[in-house]
Amino acid sequence: MRIPTTDPKSGALGRGHDEAREHSSEGIGAVNLDRPAESTHPAATKIDVAANRRMRNWSRRELFGRVLWGIAHPFFAWSPRLLWGWRRFMLRLFGAKIGRAAHIYPSVKIAVPWNLTVEDEVAIGDGAILYSLGPIAIGSRATVSQFAHLCAGTHDYSRADMPLEKPPISVGESAWICADAYVGPGVTVGNYAIVGARAVVVRDVASQTIVVGNPARKVGMRQFTQREE
Repeated sequence: MRIPTTDPKSGALGRGHDEAREHSSEGIGAVNLDRPAESTHPAATKIDVAANRRMRNWSRRELFGRVLWGIAHPFFAWSPRLLWGWRRFMLRLFGAKIGRAAHIYPSVKIAVPWNLTVEDEVAIGDGAILYSLGPIAIGSRATVSQFAHLCAGTHDYSRADMPLEKPPISVGESAWICADAYVGPGVTVGNYAIVGARAVVVRDVASQTIVVGNPARKVGMRQFTQREE
């Protein structure tokens, strides 16, 4: 069954990480640090939990697809490590665009598979989180290492009802997202770029750039040397 992709919201893009909110319509989110401060003091306005829960963030078809994915997911998560083809097949069945020879480990967590595009020869390691509320695209031969988190979902914290937003994430060809790194909503990581282990990326990373730290900062450029024969 193929589920249509939801278009990302055209408004402001949320970037950065926030704690999970128990009363939120989605459990994991991120905040946009670029929004201008509101003139109203926060103490004067209550978060409107009821309005947040009344929002329709997904169509009926999408909700049905997410229920089906939840039911089918154990067959993905419990599959033996070497059954790369089986997991590619399952993701394609749910509308994901998965390229040739992509290696996606069974412990990878994928929120909405039809929002996922993975090109040829990509590797996605143990425990990685692809929180694909919005589109996530990973270019050919890129690596997403163990426990990295790509978060394509956020909330508009400047509004009392905190509506869900779904900005896209793009990881370029041959880029490397190292272990435990976090890539926020709306971020583009360029071709051949490297995001260091446990880095927090809330701004775009240019091609071939190496960034580390929280918040991520540039420390160098990626260069290749010729292998000695």
